[in-house]
Amino acid sequence: MAVLKVKFTKTKRDKLAQILWILNWVSVVSGIILFSLGLFLKIEIKKRNEVMAKGDINSVPNMLISVGVIACIINFLGGKICYDCSDANKFSRWKLVMLPYIVCTFCFTFCILVGALMCYTMRNELEESLYLGLRDAIKFYKDTDIPGRCFLKKTVDLLQIGFHCCGNNGFRDWFEIQWVSPRYLNMASKEVLDRLKSNVDGKFLVDGVPFSCCNPSSPRPCIQYQLTNNSAHYNYDFLTEELNIWVRGCREALLDYYTAIMRTIGVAALLIWLFELSVLIGVRYLQTAMKNVLLLGDLEGESDGWLLENSFVETAKNNINIIKNLSKANQISTVSGMNDPNIDVQNTNCGKTNITTKSIPADR
Repeated sequence: MAVLKVKFTKTKRDKLAQILWILNWVSVVSGIILFSLGLFLKIEIKKRNEVMAKGDINSVPNMLISVGVIACIINFLGGKICYDCSDANKFSRWKLVMLPYIVCTFCFTFCILVGALMCYTMRNELEESLYLGLRDAIKFYKDTDIPGRCFLKKTVDLLQIGFHCCGNNGFRDWFEIQWVSPRYLNMASKEVLDRLKSNVDGKFLVDGVPFSCCNPSSPRPCIQYQLTNNSAHYNYDFLTEELNIWVRGCREALLDYYTAIMRTIGVAALLIWLFELSVLIGVRYLQTAMKNVLLLGDLEGESDGWLLENSFVETAKNNINIIKNLSKANQISTVSGMNDPNIDVQNTNCGKTNITTKSIPADR
């Protein structure tokens, strides 16, 4: 029994073909939108590639870009097919192509759904990439004279200023690394030497942060150094007073920024998926309706259209049986007497098999 069967007149078939032709062109635009969203996300990730560890974070934008390109191609072809389906004679050219086209389009729409879901599942990979990348960027902040690292100071400063953040997890991350280059340390100073000697690794550690951590909205001049020393500043209490530096970590700030982008892209991809699915359903109805018209032989008469020719259970069983038969076709049965032309071939006795020695003439 057919699933969701609908009866179509010639007028309805023509209108459905025209509507699907328009919707396929709209789908081409949606493919361009998917491509643009993927390209935008890829560029945004590329902008801060210096503070991200290498990983699979580009899988989502690459997926969206690929799906967008495929959407443009498939829907362009679909528009041509639907336009020709308004004429039964032209439909005969696409008769054998439409079912494979529908199957491929179904797989393609599934890829759109996967891309949309990936936008919501890549948060963990992105968080790990940001954590490792920011850790290394802060670690090499002082290496302004080393090729390959000299740009990291500018990158981190612009990041902290632009996103109103400080450090990886917070401003205390700067307390654990030497972020001042040795060329700017006065080795003749007793204070500097004492700090270097007090550290096991010989690092110059201070309870201070770079200038880019300062909050310009604070009414007090920025306190960068001796943040935990109340006596070093007038009318200052580290534990109770609100600091005039950014307290949020850059990992959290960037993660919130990219999460908002990916959620927006995910919603757009889901809407495009629903739209593509509705177009695919319409194409399936058009294909079955036109097919039945040709079978009936009355091009002006009514015809039935459906999503599935049989029920879901019967369709699933038929597909399973087809897969099983395909797998069995490549196997040679080892059971005697089955599918082997060389087995059970009857022997033909051309005479007696038991010949006595007396019947054989002796040589003389």
